[in-house]
Amino acid sequence: MIVKTLFQRKGTLFLATLKIAIIGGLLFNVIHLPIPWLLGPMLFVFIWAKFFKEKLYWPSKLRDSAMIIVGYTIGLSFTSATFVQIGQQITSMILMTLLLLLFTLIISIVISKLSGIPFPTILIGSIPGGLSQMITLAEELEDVDITVVTFLQISRLMMIIFTVPLFIFSPLFDIHIDNSLTSSVQNSANLSDLFPNIIVFVVVCTLFAFLGKRINFPTAFLLGPMLATIILNLSGLHGHTLPSFILDCSQLMIGGYIGLLLKPENMKNKLKISILAIGSGIVLLTFSFGLSILLTHLHSMNTVTSMLSLSPGGMDQMAIIAKEAHGDMSVIMCYQLFRTLFIFIAVPYLLKFIFNRMNVRVADKM
Repeated sequence: MIVKTLFQRKGTLFLATLKIAIIGGLLFNVIHLPIPWLLGPMLFVFIWAKFFKEKLYWPSKLRDSAMIIVGYTIGLSFTSATFVQIGQQITSMILMTLLLLLFTLIISIVISKLSGIPFPTILIGSIPGGLSQMITLAEELEDVDITVVTFLQISRLMMIIFTVPLFIFSPLFDIHIDNSLTSSVQNSANLSDLFPNIIVFVVVCTLFAFLGKRINFPTAFLLGPMLATIILNLSGLHGHTLPSFILDCSQLMIGGYIGLLLKPENMKNKLKISILAIGSGIVLLTFSFGLSILLTHLHSMNTVTSMLSLSPGGMDQMAIIAKEAHGDMSVIMCYQLFRTLFIFIAVPYLLKFIFNRMNVRVADKM
């Protein structure tokens, strides 16, 4: 009886949240803002939860389902020619990742000195593109404020998701989209075109998602389906692009989830840390934009592709923006994926080494 009541309560809260998310998406669509079904639900759910103080609920399984859809869409853009192109850019991927992380280290030192917040907390909260990994790492280290780390990570992510598309589609930044760089897959499809191949893709993509989760692969519900789609496509079983209404639904499912992530009420010194989060996010975005200009000179790619490749945000959100802006999704995802894997595999060990050295120095001075 208690379980049934709890389930009904969650169902009621979810329906209320869904209505708010749909209203946000519809409004953003009417006023022609970019990626309306991601930004609208995200902003409306966030504002409603924080300013009207109402309890809302969004199942994480919805977001996971949306990630599978986005992973499938990304995987369709990979061809054998794509891997040749990526092989030619591996040096740039390493260079850009290291420069971005080095700059993050420098900003964290400055912010720590200005704010008085311990350096480990600021640094872990500022590492771009590794939300779940950084929060896990914060739990393993002493003297790290997990609440501040979570707030810094999520607030930067939300700011990037909202500002990057507005910047890209802004008349102040006139980007001429090069359609030759877009995927060979078309932007729309009929449901009838998907069958029967889509059945195989659904089963295999879902299996890869859960397998990735089982082995603790980063963003498993995105990368698992992406890898499955690439393998199936290269093996000769071709998939079709999903109809636009399914892609819109996936945006809504991700946007509603992100809108409920930020919980500033659980944090002390809200104003100071909020200013730090916004300031560091702006500085990091500016630096990544500078790197993107450098990248366009190193390789033959348009500004949209270079910006989204180096944007310090989540892969799934960058994929949605890339599709709307007609960027080269396969290149963008490879840059994003390389940084994510580097952060997942190497960064925790590097940070632990740095913090241990810092503790040794402090102990020597005492």
